[in-house]
Amino acid sequence: MKVALDIRAYLCPMTYVKTRIALERLAAGDLLELLLREGEPLESVPRSAEEEGHRVLATAPAPDMGDGIWRVVLEKA
Repeated sequence: MKVALDIRAYLCPMTYVKTRIALERLAAGDLLELLLREGEPLESVPRSAEEEGHRVLATAPAPDMGDGIWRVVLEKA
């Protein structure tokens, strides 16, 4: 299963709080696709997810969503 979560409106640490809540609702192996802003969210959210054992499958700009927006795909551990 793949779930999308838009956290562009949030600042750290809320970006990872929202991500963590979404991951808790998923089964192992499910995917979570995030839309987030570049800068601190782009640095901290993937790093925090990996520290908790999840895999970062993709990190790429999302130009269709606007400048400075990135798409990150996580796989729940």
